[in-house]
Amino acid sequence: MTIERTCILTKSELSETTGERLPSWFRSSIGKREAAETLSKNLNADIPNTICQEARCPNRSECWSKGLLTFMILGTICTRRCKFCSVKFGKPLPPDTADLAHILNAIESLNLRFVVLTSPNRDDLPDGGAGHYAFIVSEIKKRYKNRVKVEVLIPDFKGQATPLATVIASGADVINHNLETVPSLYRIARKGSLYTRSLDVLSAVKATDPNRLTKTGVMLGLGETEDELIQTFRDISNRNIDILTLGQYLKPDRNSLPISRYYHPKEFIYYKDIATDLGIRHVFSGPLVRSSYLAEHVFDALS
Repeated sequence: MTIERTCILTKSELSETTGERLPSWFRSSIGKREAAETLSKNLNADIPNTICQEARCPNRSECWSKGLLTFMILGTICTRRCKFCSVKFGKPLPPDTADLAHILNAIESLNLRFVVLTSPNRDDLPDGGAGHYAFIVSEIKKRYKNRVKVEVLIPDFKGQATPLATVIASGADVINHNLETVPSLYRIARKGSLYTRSLDVLSAVKATDPNRLTKTGVMLGLGETEDELIQTFRDISNRNIDILTLGQYLKPDRNSLPISRYYHPKEFIYYKDIATDLGIRHVFSGPLVRSSYLAEHVFDALS
């Protein structure tokens, strides 16, 4: 398929994409910040960790103002050193059996009807943590049936089929695994991960259950080219992945990769249109969009 779309920025718009200063479109409203602060106060010792906090997500105000957050299970220490992420690298602790109780408490106290679970990579565990995911998802489903939907944002489990099958069988409504970036940047951005392996994870979900919703995310601003992005969209479409999120990469700490450039909101619309033209069912694209950004609304749109 030939891509015939174009995106033209004015001189003023272009100047904001190349400077070191954070562009104007990243400003959050005061109302959203206040709502986020209220929810943050409720995240006390009885509420589990959130990736929103651990990864310093810039979209916390937007999601938290709507009562949406993503819980981090299997600890806060990762066994890989992705250069775009602020989650700490090191030797993790064993899985915490209290994770389930904390999450059930959060569902009740925050009146959640859509739960997103994620974790750091746990290459130290034989199953990569798949059993822990499955236990929590199945217990949520057992207690709440269809009243609470669950999305899991999983690692690649080193490409092992059995751990992935365990997660699929748990009954999660959406299975998400992020590509994060284009193949040429994997060596510097995702050390220990493989682009084709990540695609294979998502394909395996569809092969097991064609009706299960699958999802992936790509960051813009790590140094990718337009041609590389379009080819990645083709790869995603060819694997029948249902949902794609596109968001701006923002450097979370001084040790992370630099931002190659900021993408203008017009460009996010441009890439959304291209990805949609290529056959991806639902594309959520914008500077502040993250993998689990407004996940419940995306699920509702496709259900």
